[in-house]
Amino acid sequence: MASAREIQTRIKSIRDTMKITSAMYMISSAKLKKARKNLENTEPYFDMLQGTITRIVRHLPEMEHRYFEEGTLPKGKMAEESHGMEKKQTGDEPWPWNKIPEKTSSKKRGYLVIAADKGLAGAYNHNVIKLTEQCLQNGTEDLLFVVGELGREYFIQHDISVYKEFHYAVQDPNLTRARDIADCMVSLYDEGKLDEIYVIYTYAVNSMKVEAQVQRLLPLKKEVFATAIPSDVYAEDIRMVPSAEKVLDYVVPDYVTGFIYGALVESFCSEQNARMMAMEAATDNAEKMLKELQITFNRVRQGAITQEITEVIAGAKAQKKRRRSSRT
Repeated sequence: MASAREIQTRIKSIRDTMKITSAMYMISSAKLKKARKNLENTEPYFDMLQGTITRIVRHLPEMEHRYFEEGTLPKGKMAEESHGMEKKQTGDEPWPWNKIPEKTSSKKRGYLVIAADKGLAGAYNHNVIKLTEQCLQNGTEDLLFVVGELGREYFIQHDISVYKEFHYAVQDPNLTRARDIADCMVSLYDEGKLDEIYVIYTYAVNSMKVEAQVQRLLPLKKEVFATAIPSDVYAEDIRMVPSAEKVLDYVVPDYVTGFIYGALVESFCSEQNARMMAMEAATDNAEKMLKELQITFNRVRQGAITQEITEVIAGAKAQKKRRRSSRT
């Protein structure tokens, strides 16, 4: 059994670690609230962009554009079903085509992977990297765009080519950095170097659960933006100058910027949430260890005191016996 001094040293070390984990929990909580507030402040603008795209698709369902999949919008029942899908997109749920792309050798895909710059966040980084590896197995000409130092280090260590890295975008998600990322990827899409653009990030389902998601940014699906208008509601007439195609040329890149910004904030919030849960678990475990060590320390100290008392009594008896023998 360890000595009392060794146990005291370990107790002090655990208490110092508890101070760190508790502080990290509070810092992550404050960062999460701030990021959520910033996202809420920008949501009306991007909701307006989505509404603009919805109106264009509703009035011109047969329009062809490079930012949309080929084909016209189905009518009738499909429009009603797509109306429900559009509601799902604008609510608390993720987009409806959250799935790993099918395996193909003809399409060139770009994946924006949002990981973290730091660890101590449970399985947060592992889940994103695992999902990315699954996606990369289904393509031969995929380009990887990485946000987050831990993700970049992992891919480099495993000889996975990274096309472009975006530094300092994880810990401070803002519109400027989101626009830089969107401009880079959309320009490659416009030049024909990419056929599809995906973003892999972590979505916070609730305060206790986060999931790694893969969402397609481009090309867009008309069904997602289609809305069924009731017969008794007036359908407005709109005029787009110089043309609907030119309007989409400006609106869609901004819309992609908004989605990337939302993904950055969602990932940042999920990271902080995961770190809060990890630090809370660490603090709870430290408290349990302290209780066990305190009991062990008390036993060791009690044993040492008992031994000292025994030695004192034995010494007193020896002195008494010696005095008696000297008298005789």
